[in-house]
Amino acid sequence: MTVHLVGAGPGDPGLLTLRGAAVLRAAHVVVYDRLVHPSLLDLAPETAERVYVGKQPGRAEMSQDDINRLLVDYGVDAERTVVRLKGGDPFVFGRGGEEAEALAAAGVVFAVVPGVTSAIAAPAYAGIPVTHRGVSTHFTVVTGHEDPTKDEAGVDWAALARTGGTLVVLMGAGHVADIARRLLDGGLAPDTPVAAVRYGTLPTQRTVRATLATVGDAAVEPPSAIVIGAVADLALSWFENRPLFGRTIVVTRAREQASELRARLEALGADVIELPAIEIDPVAVTVPDLTAYEWLVLTSANGVSAFFERGLYAAGHDARALAGLRIAVIGPGTEAALTRHGLRADLVPDRFVAEALLDAFPAPSAKAARVLLARAEQARDVLPDGLQEKGYDVDVLTVYRAVRADPDPAAVERVVGGGVDAVTFTSSSTVTNFLDVVGDLPDPQPLVVSIGPVTSKTAVDQGLRVDAEAERHTIDGLVDALIDAFSSHSG
Repeated sequence: MTVHLVGAGPGDPGLLTLRGAAVLRAAHVVVYDRLVHPSLLDLAPETAERVYVGKQPGRAEMSQDDINRLLVDYGVDAERTVVRLKGGDPFVFGRGGEEAEALAAAGVVFAVVPGVTSAIAAPAYAGIPVTHRGVSTHFTVVTGHEDPTKDEAGVDWAALARTGGTLVVLMGAGHVADIARRLLDGGLAPDTPVAAVRYGTLPTQRTVRATLATVGDAAVEPPSAIVIGAVADLALSWFENRPLFGRTIVVTRAREQASELRARLEALGADVIELPAIEIDPVAVTVPDLTAYEWLVLTSANGVSAFFERGLYAAGHDARALAGLRIAVIGPGTEAALTRHGLRADLVPDRFVAEALLDAFPAPSAKAARVLLARAEQARDVLPDGLQEKGYDVDVLTVYRAVRADPDPAAVERVVGGGVDAVTFTSSSTVTNFLDVVGDLPDPQPLVVSIGPVTSKTAVDQGLRVDAEAERHTIDGLVDALIDAFSSHSG
């Protein structure tokens, strides 16, 4: 097997390369740094060993020599694929070269997977092109980690001042005043623009703009990519202008379902905390003789998956077993899940709640017409009671149950500690289980945004203030309601 030195990119997990994702999915061991986005670790198999060797300014969990030895020790086992996951690019001030040397000296096979370096990505996310026609034809990347005041500095700042173009300084926040002084002494003008991009590509990104004369007093903090030169005066902002930029939003959906909502929110600039309040617990599903029914009613995408995969398919049948049945669903998500099994719904109400389905449901075509209702164990009785009132015989088939999840304690601590801007709820069970886990929300309460009226009622009954409710009871509707809620409350 091979030790892969993988660049994780500058922070945004979407900037990981396809090759990097592929080797992570095959990893037996992942050795990772502090600046690696936590979601990238989820790409590795659950069984993979995860080893943290992160370093912070002024403190190291493990020395570089120890990391080298660790990689060699893991790498000599020919049965394991090892991924060394490093922020940015492993060969751009990432000390990947030292790790490669140690592996080569020990006869361990290794490969390098380049990553997007923060030297380019952080300025780009701040709207600063490192080269720009008529402004800068070249750029230089240099480390600022070295103390520029020592007698034998490895960086010739005076020569860099004469080079022209754009200068990008990585790991230089702690020495920015001395770096500026050296560049001024080398001949750069005091009004030379400077932009320091902290936490570049992440929702916490902040850009400090100054000049060489003022940057020493501009509160530049690590980790920052510092851009020096005429291009630093450009502000082609896009990332920091997104509607949810800088907002911290809690997603309470089950982990299996959270990715769609998380991706939508992150694309709009949000910092997302996944705190799954429920888990989908499978139950044994025995599908009865379907020829006895006039209608099959499915109320959720989870119900569709469970009915087909653990019920119909597990019994050796396929979609043909539903021939002659009419199918009713609640909501476009449920309808889309049904379509993935090659079937179309005969009835989808305009509003995505049980009451709307009852209003749209036709009268029985014959006496003793039967309905099979496949749903969660804890669902309301509105549907079976209402269908019986219409004259149907109703059989309820429990296909899954939603149980309380045990989320990551670190995520719970972030929520309880405050600093959260909004919490989203997608079902009544997410409300009750979330509050069971975190207790009361911090005061003042963050915005609470609900997917629909049933969920909102549960939240109000639990003592929460519901600030917004999705007009369309879908993930897209929830996101729209969230954006509107921030807009109205910021005004």
